[in-house]
Amino acid sequence: MNAYSTNRNWSDRFLPEIKRLVGGHLLETAPDPFDHFQATDLMMLDARDMRVAARVRRPGYAHRYPNQFTIRSRVASGAQTELSKIVEGKGDWMFYGHSDASQTRVESWWLIDLKAFRAALIRSGGQGYNVVCGEQANPDGTRFAWFDMRSFPAEPPLVVARSS
Repeated sequence: MNAYSTNRNWSDRFLPEIKRLVGGHLLETAPDPFDHFQATDLMMLDARDMRVAARVRRPGYAHRYPNQFTIRSRVASGAQTELSKIVEGKGDWMFYGHSDASQTRVESWWLIDLKAFRAALIRSGGQGYNVVCGEQANPDGTRFAWFDMRSFPAEPPLVVARSS
């Protein structure tokens, strides 16, 4: 099994929990007229499909890097990465979480607005703030860009929701 398959199989175990956590942020209570006349109790936050990237890190990183999130920026094969796709405008939100020690649940997480992420990258350095970020190489030839959430501007908000 290749590295992609191994990593995908590991991370996919968290998808049911991610769906449960993100789903509550995509729906809102319908206004009374919709309830009264259209049999509608809940409505989608946005009237279009929402594309959500999901990344769960293995145990141990939450405590070492509590304010950072990472996005794969390079792979040994040269294939397009998550970062290049996001920068090109793909994706609406990103679920970013940390696995617990047993690797059976997500212990902490953030729901990141990728439009706000892209806007901050474009404006960084020229609007009175600098996004604090860097790149980290892994032994397998992949690289990850890391970003400090505290360095992003308050508006538009980067974080849509987070664990308590």
